[in-house]
Amino acid sequence: MVFKVTVNSAWRATRTLWLLVLVSLSVSICVCGALSPQEEDSAMENIVTEKKAEESHRQDSADLLIFIMLLTLTILTIWLFKHRRFRFLHETGLAMIYGLLVGVVLRYGIHVPRDISNVTLSCHVNASPATLLVNFSGKFYEYTLKGEIGANEVNDVQDNEMLRKVTFDPEVFFNILLPPIIFHAGYSLKRRHFFRNMGSILAYAFLGTVFSCFIIGLLMYGCVTLMKQVGQLNGDFFFTDCLFFGAIVSATDPVTVLAIFNELQVDVDLYALLFGESVLNDAVAVVLSSSIVAYQPQGDNSHTFEGMAMLKSFGIFLGVFSGSFALGVATGVVTALVTKFTKLRDFQLLETALFFLMSWSTFLLAEACGFTGVVAVLFCGITQAHYTFNNLSPESQDRTKQLFELLNFLAENFIFSYMGLTLFTFQNHVFNPMFIVGAFLAVFLGRAANIYPLSFLLNLGRRNKIRSNFQHMMMFAGLRGAMTFALSIRDTATYARQMMFSTTLLVVFFTVWICGGGTTQMLSFQRIRVGVDSDQDNSISIAEGSERRSTKQESAWLFRIWYNFDHNYLKPILTHSGPPLTATLPPCCGPLARFLTSPQAYENECQLKDDDSDLILTDGDMNLTYGDITVSTDATGAHMSGGSAFAGAATSDDLDRELAYGDHELVMRGTRLVLPMDDSEPPFTDPHHRLRM
Repeated sequence: MVFKVTVNSAWRATRTLWLLVLVSLSVSICVCGALSPQEEDSAMENIVTEKKAEESHRQDSADLLIFIMLLTLTILTIWLFKHRRFRFLHETGLAMIYGLLVGVVLRYGIHVPRDISNVTLSCHVNASPATLLVNFSGKFYEYTLKGEIGANEVNDVQDNEMLRKVTFDPEVFFNILLPPIIFHAGYSLKRRHFFRNMGSILAYAFLGTVFSCFIIGLLMYGCVTLMKQVGQLNGDFFFTDCLFFGAIVSATDPVTVLAIFNELQVDVDLYALLFGESVLNDAVAVVLSSSIVAYQPQGDNSHTFEGMAMLKSFGIFLGVFSGSFALGVATGVVTALVTKFTKLRDFQLLETALFFLMSWSTFLLAEACGFTGVVAVLFCGITQAHYTFNNLSPESQDRTKQLFELLNFLAENFIFSYMGLTLFTFQNHVFNPMFIVGAFLAVFLGRAANIYPLSFLLNLGRRNKIRSNFQHMMMFAGLRGAMTFALSIRDTATYARQMMFSTTLLVVFFTVWICGGGTTQMLSFQRIRVGVDSDQDNSISIAEGSERRSTKQESAWLFRIWYNFDHNYLKPILTHSGPPLTATLPPCCGPLARFLTSPQAYENECQLKDDDSDLILTDGDMNLTYGDITVSTDATGAHMSGGSAFAGAATSDDLDRELAYGDHELVMRGTRLVLPMDDSEPPFTDPHHRLRM
């Protein structure tokens, strides 16, 4: 009896459940039937939109995966080349080759089925608006401009869309990829050899770049005029366009040559001249190109010559460069003060994060203010290396150096891979044989006009002459790279800019593959020494007065004034090193001096006043450096060079020693123990060279 009751109860529960399911289905059907046609269309449209968004997400992921695989393949091949000691092709040239191969596959090997059923070809608009609002049955849809499609490409809309997907917004290069490259160049700058050749580097970077720009512009204007005469020009190409082309191709990027120089240990002065010129002339080329774009004479014709307009452009050049320089230095100074007067060094992760964000924001701040981010972030890097680096904890010093070195490596190889890719994926290439030949000839003559006349003039005042084989090597090493490409791709809206971009790609390919690949052979042909020990070749012995006098003559008097001011005031204010401000500032500034002087500076003073009894130095002479003032210590005792350190008098001997020994140091109780080590790496390259007690 109990069993029957249980079965009946289960059956009734099951029947009730089925009735509920049927009622729910009926209600759902009634509701769906009650929906208006508009609501049904909206629901279907939402489903289609979600599917398209998912497909777009997958396509974007696949596009990024292509570049990640390119970089991975490049790294593995680089390892193979280094293992086999192949020097005929640098990693950047290799990245370009892989980019070319992928571009060929994307352009000719992959075809998306045509689907133009939803494409309207009869919408007539007088202009090409950047954003278009379409009213469709009471609903407004927003469309954005993607670019012009040729009449013969209308049936290949899907293929164009796929190629457009792997074409990045030019702002990605300027705001994401360029800042770490430029900052690393300033942050890893070797002060010793840079300042020894500062006058020559500034001449090549400023005067040489301007000469090169105008010579290339004039030659290309003659080429364009000839093209008009023979009917080879299909659009407008003005003199300002020629000058703009001269500015962007005057930016050198000898990364391939410098890598080989560093590996072969080529003469350090030649390395410093090439590296310093490439770092600064990128900044000059950017500001020069923006000044040419800003050239605007009065009247209807904006391409005629007018003296006032030219002077205005020159004023813009000076204003933008000086403003960008001041902004970059100011950001570095702020970072130095924050790291000095806070306890961030106790939290290394926060310290590194702040350093990274402040450095990167310099670029964006300069661009937002109407200046040039390249100049700002370059001098921010130099300022950070000179001041902020001394305030960082040892862990953060290693982290920042390695972080920007990694970002520089990835960004540079990404750009070169993308160069190879865009040769086949860019939609609006304009290749003109006459313009290409004229461009190669103009680039060669412009580089020659930069190197040889300036070298002749510089040798008139240099004690250490720039030899002819050095000049030939600098001429040969004028490669074009990331900066030239980024400037040319930033604006490809007109016929002239499209032709310049296509030609620029070929110039970069030729210089990287031919000039970069032939660096080793050129060194041998010019009989330039390799395997040079920088300390044996360039170090200045303290005991040898003749060498010290040579360095005094080589150093610019302006730099000596700056060095004294920096040592006595800026270093103590912005860092923990240098003499206490209480000893260098007037007595009336005592409260301010005590506030700004770091406690470590007083500790250093107390340690230097001791007889160095806690330091046991044997086996040769060593130098104890207080900030930038050196104390020579040998078997006979200890003495301080340069007079009274605490009176703030930084003599020329101090400068000699700083330039001679570079920045390799052992830190002992806040006092820097300077050893005459090899200067082939930046001051913070090897963490094992630092000892903290």
